[in-house]
Amino acid sequence: MARAALPLLRHLEPELAHDLGLAALKCVQPLWPALPIAATLAVQSFGLQFSHPLGLAAGFDKNGDYLDALGALGFSHIELGTVTPRPQAGNPKPRMFRIPGSDALINRMGFNNKGVDHLVSRLSRAHYRGIRGISIGKNFDTPMENAQDDYVACLRKVYPHADYVAVNVSSPNTERLRELQARDGLQRVLGTLLEERLTLQQRFARRVPLLVKIAPDLSPEQVSALAQEVRSLRLDGVIATNTSTDLSVLAPPLAAEQRGGLSGAPLHPASVKIISQLRTELGAGFPIIGVGGIVSAENARASLRAGANLLQIYTGFAYRGAALIEEILNALPA
Repeated sequence: MARAALPLLRHLEPELAHDLGLAALKCVQPLWPALPIAATLAVQSFGLQFSHPLGLAAGFDKNGDYLDALGALGFSHIELGTVTPRPQAGNPKPRMFRIPGSDALINRMGFNNKGVDHLVSRLSRAHYRGIRGISIGKNFDTPMENAQDDYVACLRKVYPHADYVAVNVSSPNTERLRELQARDGLQRVLGTLLEERLTLQQRFARRVPLLVKIAPDLSPEQVSALAQEVRSLRLDGVIATNTSTDLSVLAPPLAAEQRGGLSGAPLHPASVKIISQLRTELGAGFPIIGVGGIVSAENARASLRAGANLLQIYTGFAYRGAALIEEILNALPA
């Protein structure tokens, strides 16, 4: 039923199609057959046990409203958010665009979400037994010099409910956010979060891994500098990558009103390049989640060969649905 609806949803405005698709998935969740998972696909990374490498990237379910329904499809982990301390509407609509014939999307959503308190309330009632990641960010109107306060506020709220926390400093759709990927920004935000985690770890008697999500538009020199900071700060992992502002790979050029972050197939080469450099810079044992342009099993294998330990999908899932999950899992080596 859900698969049959995919061609119909593609005729609707993308954001509306996304919302209707999630609502439909929630309705059919009790009827969805469990996906058989080979035990040989299990992966251990940043201290957590994953049933297999494939998860759902942040942005698909920002508020945790559909965690159980999405979990029933067989993802080993689902990253919720990006969530901010206060609810915010995001950027004006339309803010999501399909790229015909490219298996790609452009979005400039702008961290639209119902706020961290809503997410926490949903998590406390969810039954999903896989790994729960939560992506945290800052409100658009919080001054950059106070950005760390927003991230800490979110960390405090989600800490008891998260298996890991992803720090989003790489979305192109919140003004100046990517400045936080530079050395001073990383040390200020991540250093503050790591200090707060020590307090929370003692309070809750559990250590929640902290990962940082980075952009695909960094130069090799910037990736090298970022990797050095990640090692210095002793973060638990890196998520590579977010959406790209480099739209030169698209032809013909997009209209100005369609500008935003590129995801989907055209992003994959850039994502693989970043993953490969991070693996070289960070060494064999450092956890990397590969995300960006994985729209086929071959893309998934390429991201793993580049050095990813785990994978996440978003745009490929939006276009192909659960069929992509099955295709990737059937093609993964034990």
